[in-house]
Parts: sequence; structure tokens; C-alpha cells
Amino acid sequence: MKWRREFVIGVDVGTLSTRVGIFDLDGTMRGMASRPIAIFHPRPDLVEQSSEDIWENTGLAMREALKQAQVRPGQMVGIGFDATCSLVCLDRKFRPLTVSPTGDPSRNIIVWMDHRAIQEADAVNQTRHPVLAYVGGKISPEQQPPKLKWIKENFPETWAGTGKWMDLADFMVFRATGSDKRSLCTNVCKWTYLGHEGKNGSWDHTFFEQIGLGDLFDGGKVSKSAHPPGSFAGRLTDRSAMELGLKPGVRVGVGIIDAHAGGIGLLGDCAKRASKDQEVWNKTLALIGGTSSCHMATSVKPRFIPGVWGPYYGAMIPGMWLNEGGQSATGSLIDYIISNNSSHPEIEALAKKSGTDVYQYLNREIKKYPIPQLTKDIHILPYHHGNRSPRADAHARGVVLGLTLNQSVFEVARQYYATIQAIAYGTRHILETMNEKGYAISEVYMCGGHTRNDLFVQEHADVTGCRIHLPGEKEAVLLGTAILAAVASGRYRTVQDAMKTMSRVGETVSPNSAVQRYHEGKYKIFHNMYKHFLEIRQLGEKL
Repeated sequence: MKWRREFVIGVDVGTLSTRVGIFDLDGTMRGMASRPIAIFHPRPDLVEQSSEDIWENTGLAMREALKQAQVRPGQMVGIGFDATCSLVCLDRKFRPLTVSPTGDPSRNIIVWMDHRAIQEADAVNQTRHPVLAYVGGKISPEQQPPKLKWIKENFPETWAGTGKWMDLADFMVFRATGSDKRSLCTNVCKWTYLGHEGKNGSWDHTFFEQIGLGDLFDGGKVSKSAHPPGSFAGRLTDRSAMELGLKPGVRVGVGIIDAHAGGIGLLGDCAKRASKDQEVWNKTLALIGGTSSCHMATSVKPRFIPGVWGPYYGAMIPGMWLNEGGQSATGSLIDYIISNNSSHPEIEALAKKSGTDVYQYLNREIKKYPIPQLTKDIHILPYHHGNRSPRADAHARGVVLGLTLNQSVFEVARQYYATIQAIAYGTRHILETMNEKGYAISEVYMCGGHTRNDLFVQEHADVTGCRIHLPGEKEAVLLGTAILAAVASGRYRTVQDAMKTMSRVGETVSPNSAVQRYHEGKYKIFHNMYKHFLEIRQLGEKL
């Protein structure tokens, strides 16, 4: 009966919005609200945000979620924060400090997808330092050391004036509690922290010395240690409580990256089954999709997989190792394909007239024709924002083969469908690479915006040959963060205990074996396109 009067909060800071979910302690969501957040593109490959804008909009979303849930602020016993793996810069008084060529001090976040540091990533990778083995052999410009190196080399005044460098999830916890308690997840996955070393992990300072960032740790700009997600970080301060519309003193959990929160929210069924058979983890992958997609596989022992991030100790499921594949552009690529033609306004108007969104409208158009053969003459290499895994090629670019002058709604639908298939081929490539190194993945648990697109889900099942399990709670990322809040509140002893009770499986989608031959052929073309892209790139470099 007590649980019906107590609630936990999950806050999810995504790429384009901040969302708040109110959950009871059995995992039922009582209310949810979302607010858009500002995003800036001052130059190609530069993407920036504002920590104050994000915090302010989180407060607005919090109030709306509480109102929707019809609960009182005093009923909240725990709060958790997840966020994109974006880099936050604060000055010595913990105010925003610019990372932008505009000089605007409010633009103090380099967003995860920002690729300004490609050359710095190349330079870091040339060191071949041993810590790079724990990021799949190559660091990405989406991770923090290359971005930090870029700032030091290009914005010396910002570098000299910095008081804190933080991952966005850690900033949210710091802003809420005043306690700088960094996450094992953010530090291991994005900063090269070695979570498996010693009792609580450690830094290899020789790496930072070698890449020219030996002074990064001076003055407490980066914490010396990290803590498991969901462990107690501190209590909500008076100021933060007022800004969020809550009561002071609520227990706050150590934060987590958004995709990893999704893994926790998805895999409660696996946590239950693993109590009897640890092999369950070896057969399971969590796929969290949105602007980009992350492919999370866990194991009892570390697995070193070239081109796949990790192995990361304790970054998602406590006590286990994580390998993380990913695609840098999925939802954003689909949106680009739909909007980048003259028929886009007509498609939007037709979708609105039929009472649906553009994705469902295009799906209906596609299903009027024989599928998947509709795409036999159009092929897409979906590397428009580089390849994160398993090629680890940030310089890769997208390729489309089979274009005509046709700009009809039908042609847009065909290109949209080919893009969905291309993303699924990318997922298959990641799974095969993981399975070659010891995994036996046959079950995929999927969450995120893509799960609302039945065509996207079915194509992933057909292309990979895996059963796709959808979450009982559609907002699995928010649920995963709420699970961590429940642990931080002391209502659950461990993350796994909370997962078993709060996370449930919904619908399962099985592959259609009748289309396997078609996809085998398209998958060969997918690989050949990258091979020919490399040949053309090499020729272009000689011009």
C-alpha cells in the first residue's frame, strides 16, 4: 500500500527535447511531459546547446508531468537523470562558459553528434595507446577526449577559464544536488575511465599526457573517481527543488547516458531469466533508437571487438561488461530523406489530411506494392554522418545508387523504405561482428521512437533474423532512469532487483523467412557499396 503513495521520477535529456516521467514503484508510468530544447549549428559539423536552457525546460516539463500524474511533489522519493553523451563546460563559478565560435556564453555544450574533432580523433588514434582497446580500438569524435583536445587547441581562453568539464547527465546531477558525483557509465564510455581497475576504477593519466591533455584534471575540473549509476548522489537542494517544482531533500541517483538507461528499461525480462541462466545475456541485444541508434550487448567476461565500443565494465548492468555498437544517424537520416525533396510539403499535407504522420502515411503507400522488392533498383549506404560501428570510420559518407529525376510521392516512399532497410543492414553488420567475437545474439529488445514505426521494426526482424521484443512500457528510456531513481531512493536493493519488478516485455515481432533471399542479396550490395566508396574516396584524395 505504501508504494501506491510513493513515486520516482525519470528525467531524459535527448537531442531535441527534455522529458520527465513519473512512475510508481512497480514501473507504471503515471504522467509524462516533454519540452523542446534549443540546438544550434553555427558551422557544418558543429552542434551546440545550452545547459541553462535544458535545465529551465526540464523544470517546465517536471511541473506538467506532476500535473498530469495528479501527484504531489512531496510524494516523490527519488529522481534519476539520463542524457545524451554531450560535453558541458562551466567556468570556475560553475556558470556556462562558451564552446562556440559565436562566443555566446550560453552555448556551453558540444552535442554528442558534433564532429568538429575528427582530426583530433585521428591524432589520438595514431598514439595507439592501450586504453584505446577499451573503445573498440579507435576513439570517435563523438567521445570526449577529441572534443577536449579541440577546445584546448582552438579556444585557449575557454580552456584556461574552465572550472568543470562534465558529461550532460553528470551536469544534471550536479545541478540538482551540488555534488560532483560522476557516473561510471559516462566516464567509462566517453572519457576512457577504466572501471575495472582497482576497487572503483581509475584513470590512465599517461593517455592524457600523451594526447596533450595532462592538465585536464587540475583544480577538480574532472573528478578522480566515478560511481555506479543509481547509487546515491545526494539530495535535491533548496534552489533546485524550487526550479523543478519539487520538495527539497529528494534522493538523487548517479546519472547515466540515455541509451544505457534504455537498456536498463528494456531488459527486466533478461534479468529475471539470468537468475537461472547467465547465458541469456549472451543471446540478447538491446537496441535503443532515436536520432541515432545504440546496440548494447552484455557479457560476464570482457570481449574486445574491433570497431565496437567497449568492453566497458559496469557501464549499464552492474558487475557486467558492455559492448556498444551504434549508428550515428538513423532517425535523423530518415527525416533527411523524407524532407530533402520537392514532394515533402505534399506528403505532409496528405498525411495531415489522412489523420496520421508522414511515416505512417508513407508506410501505407509502400504497402500498396510488393515488398520488400520495391527497393530492388535503389540502394543506400547510410553513412551520411560517418560510421560508428563496426567500421569506425568517421570519414565515411552516405551513398545512394539508383536515383532518377522522379520526385513523386511514390519515389520518396521508395527512398524512405530503402533507407529503413539500409539501417537494418547496418544493424545486422553490428550483430554479426559481435557474434564473431563470442556473442550468440538471436533476441533483440528494442525501444525508442523507431518502435512506433511497424515497418522499421519488421524490417529489422526480417534483415537480422532475430525476434524483436518491444517494451511493455513504451517509454523505456524514462523507465530505465526511473529504475535508477528507485534504487537511489532505497526502495530497491540493486538495479537488477528493480529491473525484475519494474520492466516488462510487450509485443514480440518475428522475422518473415519468405523474404530472406531478397535481403541476402541486398546485404551483399550494402557491403559492396562501402568497398566502392573507399575506392572512390582514395581516388578523390589524389585530386
